[in-house]
Amino acid sequence: MSRKPELRGRAARLARLFPAGRAQAARTPFVLLVVVLLGGGLIGLLVLNSALSEGSFELADLQKRTKTLTDEEQALQRDIDAYSAPDALQRRARELGMVPGGDPAFLGPDGTVKGVPSAAPAPAALSAPAAAPGTTTVPGTTALSGPAAAPGALLPPGTPAPTTVPTVPPAGPAAPAAVPPSVSNPTPGR
Repeated sequence: MSRKPELRGRAARLARLFPAGRAQAARTPFVLLVVVLLGGGLIGLLVLNSALSEGSFELADLQKRTKTLTDEEQALQRDIDAYSAPDALQRRARELGMVPGGDPAFLGPDGTVKGVPSAAPAPAALSAPAAAPGTTTVPGTTALSGPAAAPGALLPPGTPAPTTVPTVPPAGPAAPAAVPPSVSNPTPGR
């Protein structure tokens, strides 16, 4: 019925280069190569996807930890700011018995005194503290307070347990010692 026409000339020579029987056999390795490449690509994508998801979990954990540490840092910074506020510093200095200093005097490089020095005012709270119940004080002395005065307080070996400390009478305003009259101008910036 239908028969292939016979090829002539150039077409016949080209047809001899590609035999008809081997076309099926040459196609099988190509199909296997494509299947192996597609399977390898899918497995590679699966491994890459799971590695990315593991990295995203680790990133989420690190972000949570960073947020926690940032919150902790901010809380510590608030504590530092509260302790270093001027009113807190003043209160703690008064608790330690410190008083505001007087006007300072400065020495120049040539030995001249600049400014008029004045003594710090004597604190009223420290001149006569109230004695704790159960303690006796000797006139002219001040009772100790704090951990050294507490009953059963531990002291270094060989140290006698102090019970009172003699007070020094408050000195009057100290007169400046031989300040030349030419340097009685106030300190600049005050």
